[in-house]
Order: sequence, then C-alpha cells, then structure tokens
Amino acid sequence: MAAIEVGRICVKTRGREAGRKCVIVDIIDENFVLITGPKDISGVKRRRANINHIEVLDKKIEIEAGASDDEIRKKLEEEGLLEFMKERVKIELKPALL
Repeated sequence: MAAIEVGRICVKTRGREAGRKCVIVDIIDENFVLITGPKDISGVKRRRANINHIEVLDKKIEIEAGASDDEIRKKLEEEGLLEFMKERVKIELKPALL
C-alpha cells in the first residue's frame, strides 16, 4: 500500500482539526500534501498539511489530482463513506520529550 497518494483518506493528528478525517487531493512535495474534508462533511477545509501531521488510513477513493470538493463529495457518496468521514477519531497525545 502506497501511504501518501492522491485519494487516500487520512486523519489529522495535529492542529485544531486533530481527529478529523480528510482526503489527500494533491502531493506538493516530499513534506507537504494538499488535503480537504470537504469542510461541510468532516470540518477540514482545503489546505496544505505536513505529512507528519496526518495519519493515513486503509481507505482510498479514486479521484484526479486537484479534484474539487464537489467531485470528492460525489465520490464519497458513491463509495458510501459519508458517515465514515463525519466520525471523529480520538487522538492520544504523546508526552513531549524533555
């Protein structure tokens, strides 16, 4: 399984959107990807994210790189993943190294 790829569903692990699911829309470089929820489904708006701040899941949807939120919403409906995307994930925080 290729971990970081367009269409892969992930969970944000850091930031105000931590615990929310998102979809990788495009790969910017070796450290950053473009993600979206879309916002009205999971609460994650389209933004650049560090790959260290997301955790990939085993689910993937077939989308083109740079797909619009409407295209992603339609594909999630076809795959029956809308309710899955709305569910929050509890993130366990690791203690900071001293």
